[in-house]
Amino acid sequence: MKTKLKKPNKTENSRLLLIGLGNPGAEYHETRHNAGFMVIDYLAEKLNKPLKKSFLKPVATAVADKENKQIILVKPLTYMNRSGAILDYVMNKYGAEISDIILICDNMDLKPGMIRLRKKGSSAGHNGIKSVIENLGSQDFGRMYIGVGRSVSGQTVIEHVLGKFDNDEDALFKESVEAAAEALLMLKDRTIEQVMNEVNKKNN
Repeated sequence: MKTKLKKPNKTENSRLLLIGLGNPGAEYHETRHNAGFMVIDYLAEKLNKPLKKSFLKPVATAVADKENKQIILVKPLTYMNRSGAILDYVMNKYGAEISDIILICDNMDLKPGMIRLRKKGSSAGHNGIKSVIENLGSQDFGRMYIGVGRSVSGQTVIEHVLGKFDNDEDALFKESVEAAAEALLMLKDRTIEQVMNEVNKKNN
């Protein structure tokens, strides 16, 4: 179902809606599929804005105002394949538009340690992105991809993304989570094209 949005209550480009994808629960903590959650957690700590779970809906959010830009941190607590189900509530609550969104998630086509920023795109088989697209009725939102690579040990895709990195790649993964978070903060005073040029050039 397409999300129905209220009229925004802030001026154009005055907010940044950062939505990190993942699965709730201790068993999924720091798994590859929870890269988006990890970026949001890092940002919440850096901005000193603890995430708070809604009493009404399965979502955790935090809001920070930085340099005339409202930064809204979001963790859907609906499990990955239903990530978009909470967007109607979140976007109406904050008066957000699709153009305010940057979705943050894992990407198997990028090696561990790599990140990539995009303005839009298809789901590429990612169930979380697919759910968001279905609920928004649009693919025209930004994405920050965190590289997790593909399995080389015969694991299925599900086993791979729900698993954790070995020691040799774990450090690269966590470095990329921090790099993605820092790049997203650049969007508070720069365009997505400017940040894309810098971030993606470093990760080619």
